[in-house]
Amino acid sequence: MNRRALVLFLALAVAWGIPYLLIKIAVEELDPATVVLARSAVGALALLPLALFRKQVAPVLRRWKPLLAYTLVEIVVPWYFLSSAETRLPSSTAGLLIAAVPLVGVAVAYLTGRPEKMSGYNWMGILAGMLGVAALVGLDVAGSDLLAVAEVGVVVVCYAVGPVIVVRWMSDLPGIGVVAVSLALATVIYVPFVALTGGWPTQWPSAAAIWSLITLGLVCSAAAFLLLFALIAEIGPVRSTTITYVNPAVAIAAGVLVLGERITVWTLVGFVLVLAGSFLVSWRGPRADTPPGPSAVPALAAEGDGVGR
Repeated sequence: MNRRALVLFLALAVAWGIPYLLIKIAVEELDPATVVLARSAVGALALLPLALFRKQVAPVLRRWKPLLAYTLVEIVVPWYFLSSAETRLPSSTAGLLIAAVPLVGVAVAYLTGRPEKMSGYNWMGILAGMLGVAALVGLDVAGSDLLAVAEVGVVVVCYAVGPVIVVRWMSDLPGIGVVAVSLALATVIYVPFVALTGGWPTQWPSAAAIWSLITLGLVCSAAAFLLLFALIAEIGPVRSTTITYVNPAVAIAAGVLVLGERITVWTLVGFVLVLAGSFLVSWRGPRADTPPGPSAVPALAAEGDGVGR
């Protein structure tokens, strides 16, 4: 990995590792639906001009059915449940639980009729990941926030389904166009939802909450995808997926350093087991990177942080 690739990798690790911290700060003052609306709107405003300039919006809109499904399972549903869960869970715990997405991806592949041949390493990964989640839920969370854990479970399932939609029905579409239009569509969906549920803030939020929302939209969504595409161009789509194994470490560090969240022995045990499990379940043996193309970009974008998970 050359110096440019290393800088891109580290920048993306931070951009996709801090959303949990920022969500935690925002939901201390704002309704979860308002948080989702704000970050979607900021991200859309940042990416839509670029997508329009590149003439990538019209092709995406023509595929409106899978686009709507993708938007629902990658943004509308999971972002709300993640924000809601973080009203009760530490940001670091949420980040670690989200790292179990590759484990659920195996089940999704089986249920959608595309099961992959499982090696001994893959089965070891499933076992390690399950033990890691059990350590986090049963010993770290200690059963006190099972509803919040269930909400994160919904997020994990959604993030595992999102890439399937992209690969099956939108793999030939430009990545930035898919992300920009999805964010815009999510914004349109959430405006009446927030209005009808009374989610509008009754007083002006603090500077910390406002900057959290702006950073979520600009850095964790818009800028993160530009970084992702640049990283793919440098090291290829397959090696770029290793960013998934760095994000939870950033989430833990951010939660501890900024919010003073505690790290228990079971947090560390869960971290090691979940990350090891995710790595092993994704292991397919040595293989060469495929050159980045229009199909690789949106699929990888869906696998990485789900528009800034």
